Parts: sequence; C-alpha cells; structure tokens
Amino acid sequence: MYARDNVAGANELQQHLPGDDEVEAATDMLRMLADGTRLRLMCLLSAGEHDVTTLVQAVGVARPAVSQHLGKLRLAGLVTMRRDGRRALYQARGGHVRRLVSEVIQAASHRVTGAPEHD
Repeated sequence: MYARDNVAGANELQQHLPGDDEVEAATDMLRMLADGTRLRLMCLLSAGEHDVTTLVQAVGVARPAVSQHLGKLRLAGLVTMRRDGRRALYQARGGHVRRLVSEVIQAASHRVTGAPEHD
C-alpha cells in the first residue's frame, strides 16, 4: 500500500466527520448527561412535563440543586421550560434528546444485566 493511498482513504473518511460546531454541541450535551442527577432528571422529563416540586420529590435531591441542574440542562439545550401561572414546567427538548436519553439508559441496562447487544 502506498502513502498516497492512505491519504486518499483518510480524505474519504473525513467526509463522514461532523463539523466542529456539531462536535462541540454534542460534547456539551453529553457532558450534561454525565451527571447522575441530571440523567435521572432527563429520564423523568423525557416521559413528560414536570414542575420542580415533583422533580425534587422524585429524585430525592434538594430543591436548589434540582433548580441548578435544570438551569444547566436548559442552557445546554436539552430541556425546555414553560410557565403555567406561577409554576415552571420542564420537559425534554424534542425527540432526538428523548431518544438519546433512552438509548444511553438501554445501553447501560445491557451492560449491567449482560443482555446481548442488538441493533
């Protein structure tokens, strides 16, 4: 194999790489999900809208901590918030985010239980 063949192959592979902006956004999103409390919150928010009080009770974490986590998730574009009177209701942003959370939990379940991988 010649060196120029390696270069040609590398150039073809580079066409399949995402752009710098996409990579940066993806790593920011994954970094947010790398925290256990935030991942638990995202599991709940993927199932529907919830207010802070409900989330605090469900995850068993202090209200200020939950509020801070929700703020970070909003900044990362993983969560949306809408007002219903005085209540703030949070939800996972869109199908891609919900599927990302679902897939990472399912992959972890396979790893923990030893269930065979599938496509």
